[in-house]
Amino acid sequence: MNETDGTTTASGIGSGRHFEDFEVGQLLEHPLGRTITDADNAWFTLLTMNTNQLHFNDHYSETSPFGKPLVNSTLSLSIVVGLSVSDVSQHAMANLAWKNIELTHPLFVGDTLYARSLVLGLRESASRPYAGIVTTRTQGLNQHGDVIMTFERSVMVHKRDSDQLPRSFPVAKADIRADIDVRS
Repeated sequence: MNETDGTTTASGIGSGRHFEDFEVGQLLEHPLGRTITDADNAWFTLLTMNTNQLHFNDHYSETSPFGKPLVNSTLSLSIVVGLSVSDVSQHAMANLAWKNIELTHPLFVGDTLYARSLVLGLRESASRPYAGIVTTRTQGLNQHGDVIMTFERSVMVHKRDSDQLPRSFPVAKADIRADIDVRS
C-alpha cells in the first residue's frame, strides 16, 4: 500500500488478490487503461442486438445533442469491470450483486477508460469457508479524470489457502531448464 495516499495497484500483489488481501477503506487504482475504438462500439452494440443508431450510425448521431456517436453504456460498464479484475476479482468464484449503477458523463470513441475501486465491506462466506465476500464501489474515469460511471459490486473471492481455487496452468511434461546451462 502506498503510505502517502493509501492506494494500491495489482502490480504490488502479483496475480490478483485473495480475500485476506482486502481492507475496508482500501482504494485500488487499477493499473490499465483502455481506449475505446469505433469497432469496439459498433461491434458490441450490434452483437448485443442494441438497435439504437446513436451507437453505430455517424449520420444519425450528428443530429443528436452530442453531435457524434455515444459509446454504448453496457460496453463502458463491461470495460470498467474488466479493468478492475486484476485487483478485485481475479480470484473470484462468483459475482453476487450489482447495485447503484450510475452513468454520470458521456463517453465517446477515442476516449480512454480507467477505473478505481474503494473496498466498502468484507465478510466471511457463511456457506463456503474457503471464500469471503468483498463489496466495492467502482468508478470509471475518462482520460481527463471525469467520472463517467459508478457502481457497487459484491463478489465471492477465494481465500489464499482455498482448496477450491481452480488451477488453469497445465503441469509441464518437460522441465524448461533441461539441457540449458543457466548462468547468472
